[in-house]
Amino acid sequence: MKARVHVMLKDGVLDPQGEAVRHALGTLGFAGVDAVRQGKVIELDLTATDKAAAEAEVRQMCEKLLANTVIEKYSVEIV
Repeated sequence: MKARVHVMLKDGVLDPQGEAVRHALGTLGFAGVDAVRQGKVIELDLTATDKAAAEAEVRQMCEKLLANTVIEKYSVEIV
């Protein structure tokens, strides 16, 4: 079973990488982009067979290591 974790900065937290991408897009002629938020995707191969247990375990991983929950939000998808 696979898990996919999406980690993004929380709303209101400055995103300098996203702003740099937005500026670069404007420089390349893509003037219709008002804002960019950059995040990360983490894919995990799990040995778990129970979907609910796997999701709970991945959420614990996020809380302890994969996301800085002070400034980041995350979502977990079991695929």
